[in-house]
Amino acid sequence: MAQGGDRLTTMARQIRLNAFAMNTPGHMAPGLWHYPGNRTAEYNTLAYWTDLAKLLERGKFDGVFLADVLGVYDVYQGTADHALRHAAQVPVNDPLLVIPPMATVTEHLCFGVTSSTAFEHPYPFARRMTTLDHLTKGRAGWNVVTSYLESGAKNTGHAAQGAHDDRYDIADEYMEVCYKLWEGSWQDGANARDRRTGVFTDPARVHPIAHAGKHYTVPGFHICEPSPQRTPVIYQAGASSRGRQFAARHAECVFVGAATIPILKSYTTRLRELVAAQGRDPRDVLVFNMQTVLLGETDAEAERKAAAYREWFSYDGALSLLSGWTGIDLGKYQPDEKLRYVKTNAGQSAIEGFSTADPARAWTIRELAEWCAIGGRGPVLVGSPATVADKLQEWLEDGDCDGFNLSFAIAPGNFEDVVELLIPELQKRGVFKRDYAPGTMREKFFGQGPRLKATHVGSTYRDLSRLGKAAE
Repeated sequence: MAQGGDRLTTMARQIRLNAFAMNTPGHMAPGLWHYPGNRTAEYNTLAYWTDLAKLLERGKFDGVFLADVLGVYDVYQGTADHALRHAAQVPVNDPLLVIPPMATVTEHLCFGVTSSTAFEHPYPFARRMTTLDHLTKGRAGWNVVTSYLESGAKNTGHAAQGAHDDRYDIADEYMEVCYKLWEGSWQDGANARDRRTGVFTDPARVHPIAHAGKHYTVPGFHICEPSPQRTPVIYQAGASSRGRQFAARHAECVFVGAATIPILKSYTTRLRELVAAQGRDPRDVLVFNMQTVLLGETDAEAERKAAAYREWFSYDGALSLLSGWTGIDLGKYQPDEKLRYVKTNAGQSAIEGFSTADPARAWTIRELAEWCAIGGRGPVLVGSPATVADKLQEWLEDGDCDGFNLSFAIAPGNFEDVVELLIPELQKRGVFKRDYAPGTMREKFFGQGPRLKATHVGSTYRDLSRLGKAAE
């Protein structure tokens, strides 16, 4: 590959960047919460989040992507002790509540929040997302997940986690309920706000959705007036076969954690085929790969930083995360034993990503711990701004993705490096925006109006009377 951006200076596609974060002291770098200068232990303060938001908007980041789990990582050695000891995504607070403060101190930064279809009824959830879209002036997105931690299922009253593919079947109906509430319940113009007549809402333009399905019954209407986007921008983060089918139908953005370019390319190729089969433009879905970038003024300086971070990582904390993602107790393996594919009820893509996805690579448990210690399942890029920019452009072109969810070892330090070192280099190459587009999240991301495209399945729920007649 040509160096210094020579290969890609004429590239038309722009790189999109989200900051990948979580409302916890230890997201994708277990053990580093007490590294000097790392502020993640301040995760439960408003200042931590508002400072981060202002930094990201200064750097023209597209958004913040907030992960979440409603459970603990207790698969490794059959205990949550390691996760607790090393802050491996516990404690973890609600991600949605930090978004309004971040929106208050920014004008353009967008927000993708993770929420599971497994633990909350769609009726109150739809209200919560409509409220968020109002408060952010249309800068809200929803990362739809079906959850994978057995502990989360048990602590919300379920005997056990449902079967992997069954969870997606439930999620399909969950989406149908939400679309009916967001898109069809209130006609355009229903929220009259007519001060002359004193009519706030025209009852003739508000309709009950009359949903009676296999998993949910919602007879009434949405109790919120429509928000700027109505439906938030839909993210999806499942890379299994069933997850890709779900994404092709519902997603506008997809988050994947491919460890290598060939794995990423295989995923995006198949996803875009499935999107086209749904009657959608394959480029209507933006793919973000998880990536960690560790920067220095020079390659040598960046390598020194990375080496210092690795001295603080937790072997047990890393395997706690990976055991939870895969559903495999990696404590039963010897450190130099190779991981074997085992079908579990957890994240199928997490297992495949380190076993069958790349036949040329066989991972030992020690290698997995070292890989996941910083950046989780995604790759770590280390170097000067020019070196990292070259690598990101290679991933974008050869992996056919659209951007990256950037994880970190320490925050906000690693994001400061991105803003001050990497983004100016990308802008110099003409592959990163110099200013934000106006409007809502959907307008910024896709250059269209604030509403779902007519080819998206959600748009078919705008006329509930037509749907009712079709069902008769």
